[in-house]
Amino acid sequence: MNVLIVYAHPEPKSFNGAMKDTAVEVLTARGHEVVVSDLYAMGFQPVAGPADVEGNLINPDFFSLATEQTAAYDGGRTAPDIVGEMEKLKRADLLIFQFPIWWFGMPAILKGWADRVFARGFAYMAGRKYDTGMFKGKLAMVACTTGTSADTYAPDGIDGDVLTVLWPLHNGLFRYSGFDVLPPFVVYMPGRVGDDGRNTYLEAYRKRLGGLDAVPRLFFHPAEDYGPNERLRPGVLARSGVQRNV
Repeated sequence: MNVLIVYAHPEPKSFNGAMKDTAVEVLTARGHEVVVSDLYAMGFQPVAGPADVEGNLINPDFFSLATEQTAAYDGGRTAPDIVGEMEKLKRADLLIFQFPIWWFGMPAILKGWADRVFARGFAYMAGRKYDTGMFKGKLAMVACTTGTSADTYAPDGIDGDVLTVLWPLHNGLFRYSGFDVLPPFVVYMPGRVGDDGRNTYLEAYRKRLGGLDAVPRLFFHPAEDYGPNERLRPGVLARSGVQRNV
């Protein structure tokens, strides 16, 4: 299996760094090919815009990111730094996002990686999303850390259910583009649990990575559960993420 880890933390000695190193060690030892995109070390430029396109824009008077991404990808005019990441993603059977949760989401550098690399024409098109997504057959997983406890991210916690917090990533990026999505591996406040606690977390992560085939996928409603208006059909019980019956 080919694995791509997109790693977003500015400090190599961080616990996120330790999780990334653990994943490389475990997956490599099991015979998988592992590639890491260390976004801070790469100096990855995260801001999508006209510079993502080589040559003339389709419409120089009004910039549309989706339009220009599609034309650039179809015409082989996507900026080289994006193409390099696209090639890694093409080869990957498993995509892991490794990051600290900052302000209830990904660090900006990782969000920018998604904005630029998951380009229209490459990662999605009209009629190619969710069940028919471009990356159907691939796996994706979030591995992340928090600054507060598991209680705060419980369904009744003050920060909200962690699956709700991660819904824009699980559903809006991974599932939207066709991935099957594994449950996230969340490490709660690693800076406050001591060395023993951190070692326990890493051992649990090793076990998760060593048994990915046995891990149930997150549930997302299939296309047949939705009506022509793309809302759940009457009688279908909402079961995934932040969806609810009204």
